[in-house]
Amino acid sequence: MKDFSGKIAVVTGGGTGMGRALCEALAAADCHIALCDVAEDAMQETKALCAALSDVRISTHLCDVSIESDLLRFQQEVASIHGESIHLLFNNAGIGGGGGFVAGDRDEWEKTFAVCWYGVYYGCRAFLPMLLKSDEGHIVNTSSINGFWASLGPTVSHTAYAAAKFAVKGFSEALITDLRLNAPHIQVSVVMPGHIGTSIAINSGKILGHTPPLDMSADEVRVVRERFMKQPGPMTEMMMNLSDDQLREAMHRRGIEFRDNAPMSATDAAAVILAGVRANQWRILVGEDAVLLDERVRANPWNVYDLDFSALTTIPTD
Repeated sequence: MKDFSGKIAVVTGGGTGMGRALCEALAAADCHIALCDVAEDAMQETKALCAALSDVRISTHLCDVSIESDLLRFQQEVASIHGESIHLLFNNAGIGGGGGFVAGDRDEWEKTFAVCWYGVYYGCRAFLPMLLKSDEGHIVNTSSINGFWASLGPTVSHTAYAAAKFAVKGFSEALITDLRLNAPHIQVSVVMPGHIGTSIAINSGKILGHTPPLDMSADEVRVVRERFMKQPGPMTEMMMNLSDDQLREAMHRRGIEFRDNAPMSATDAAAVILAGVRANQWRILVGEDAVLLDERVRANPWNVYDLDFSALTTIPTD
């Protein structure tokens, strides 16, 4: 699909981050857009930004992608507004959390897994009939570098997000053959970003019901301290020496710095993704950190979870 002009794209998680950047880039390419998110205000901001770039048709839809009935309703709304077929499906929505399987909170684990995996699966199920009706289609599923390296380093549990992103990667790769045999006019790409400047760290806490860092109670601060005690290292030692108010401020800054100090912006990431779609790349690595880590894991996969595999183990992921 070399040209997006006049096409219809569905984008999940379009309110912020890479989803918003994809919507803006698609609008600039004269592509009609149906976007969903769990935050109405964020979606309206995205719509306004897109409308300033083009007079394409843009619709917004409240939808929690972890709930299949929400996605089925979203699909019905898209069909009523945009017609019976679509050309592009970006299963982009995701959150971080649910790190600990052994000692973590099960509800948080399952919500993280549901958004990051079932959001992709349900999205494909809901919109495949509309893709089948198009003359050409492309499914773009967002995985992560944690779809080929299930770690944030040797002292941090990271099971729910990594398990979901591995599932997205495997499902997308398996679709290559499935679509070739049964729907050859539809292509598929799996996107594997490294650290992209988005608000995922801030938004995930809201979706998972966490208290904003600056509003944490004394008991919640104590829980954070206990979590850092289980993660030895310079960062932990620094955090342990802070007062309660200083720790609240430090936790608040972490989410902001993740967004503002990333090596690649969401806008640049969207450009890489759409270039990969135009080139029909089934595997799209986004960011130099993703490329370098992919090379390391492929070169010597046997030691990537060893304690001394440290050169790239502190890369934050999106």
